[in-house]
Amino acid sequence: MAAAETVKSTVEQFTAASNVAFKDGVEKTLTALNEVNTHSKKNLEAMVASMTAATKGAEALGAQAMSFSKSAFDTQVSAARSLASAKSVQEVIELQTAFAKSALETYMAQVGQMSETVSASVKDSMKPLNERVTALVERMQAAR
Repeated sequence: MAAAETVKSTVEQFTAASNVAFKDGVEKTLTALNEVNTHSKKNLEAMVASMTAATKGAEALGAQAMSFSKSAFDTQVSAARSLASAKSVQEVIELQTAFAKSALETYMAQVGQMSETVSASVKDSMKPLNERVTALVERMQAAR
């Protein structure tokens, strides 16, 4: 009878320890899943913020391109009128040279402005993603 009590006690202890271990395992798993869910949500938010910044940059770049195109067209029409009203070949050459120089300077300034817009857009687009990578690296280092 004592042996039966010992077996019963051992089984009860084993069952209690198993229940505690199972409960702890489930709690740890749920905690880990919640952390993964939180990180996934933050990653998604970072992607949305990145795409929003990229879209704004593309819109700004498109607006600059349209503005430059309109301005360049107006300048070309004006230059054509000036060339058409020239009184001599020498005047045509001078007008054409002045127009070419002005057009090149304007184009180079526009390229610089658009490069700055692209650079700022890339920087703004990458910022949320860089923050998430930094958070991941910090988390991995803390887990060591």
